[in-house]
Amino acid sequence: MFDNVRADLAATLDEIREAGLFKPERVIGTPQSAAVTVTAGGRPGEVLNFCANNYLGLADHPEVLAAAKDALDRWGYGMASVRFICGTQDVHKELEDRLSAFLGQEDTILYSSCFDANGGVFETLLDERDAVISDALNHASIIDGIRLCKARRHRYANRDLADLEQQLKETQDARRRLIVTDGVFSMDGYVAPLREICDLADRYDAMVMVDDSHAVGFVGPNGRGTPELHGVMDRVDIITGTLGKALGGASGGYVAARREIVALLRQRSRPYLFSNSLAPVIAAASLKVLDLVERSTELREKLAANTALFRSKMAEAGFEILPGDHPIAPVMIGDAAKAGRLAELLLERGVYVIGFSFPVVPHGQARIRVQLSAAHSTEDVERAVAAFVDARAALGE
Repeated sequence: MFDNVRADLAATLDEIREAGLFKPERVIGTPQSAAVTVTAGGRPGEVLNFCANNYLGLADHPEVLAAAKDALDRWGYGMASVRFICGTQDVHKELEDRLSAFLGQEDTILYSSCFDANGGVFETLLDERDAVISDALNHASIIDGIRLCKARRHRYANRDLADLEQQLKETQDARRRLIVTDGVFSMDGYVAPLREICDLADRYDAMVMVDDSHAVGFVGPNGRGTPELHGVMDRVDIITGTLGKALGGASGGYVAARREIVALLRQRSRPYLFSNSLAPVIAAASLKVLDLVERSTELREKLAANTALFRSKMAEAGFEILPGDHPIAPVMIGDAAKAGRLAELLLERGVYVIGFSFPVVPHGQARIRVQLSAAHSTEDVERAVAAFVDARAALGE
């Protein structure tokens, strides 16, 4: 049987390659940092890394590594169990308490990833009597999580408050309504208008959920994310996020929410009940990350400075960058094959970036998604801009 399937799969893969949409994996032989060494999948050698979610540069921070090493001795390597059997340690509860306080929520529940967190919320809270109203550009994990529940599904155009209000008007017969949005949209770097969303939620008696994965740790005056940025920390009912980006870059996710929501998730959320506990080494290292975030504004200030420098220099060089001040800085190319080729030329010039194309972004909107880090130096940023200029010339643009 598989011989027939093999031919079909090979044909599909050929179509992906011919369309310029094939996504090769590059292998690095060093810790995640501002500079990494590529060992396979591209020009071998050290390159500047401008495509990681390592916003605060904490993935190889010495204090985080020391906390992780200490945790291995104290807590062991893994739990070999789910939380409700024998997979809960003091370090898990401590991290949940710290995240609750940091995010201004009543309680927090840890997951293996934010994908799992988003996959576990909707089915638990909503059924056929309810409605979920989702931003059109929400992350794939939100889309998949919504598919798992029986609630009526409504979608509003990206950050379009008039469309959102229309969806709220059309769902007033629902028992519960949940508005869900990314805090920062990962392909564009745009920030959701949370204050206005919360105003609409109050007016139409709806709950609000925010996936703040690309904001927690560095957005807002104290790094508490987009709810803090917009002054609505007490008005957002559910916050999901990841420990795998700014907060150390490992893995793990969470739901921080009203106390009763978290309590129900502990009883019925399938990804929580049937997945192994977060590794204790990650929980312990994440506590150290929160210490670093709360101790000083230095890393956030460096990240903001690097972001402003890159965006201004690229604009001066004539590149089209989507507007904003987020460290996600999409360099718009349009054609998928051209974006992929530009990424290859940049790697040859010592700058590691990735071309994004359909289905990750819409047809005709291919881009290089540059991501700045506090670990980058001013010289790193300027070198990246120079590489873009040179690669564009080599591309014949």
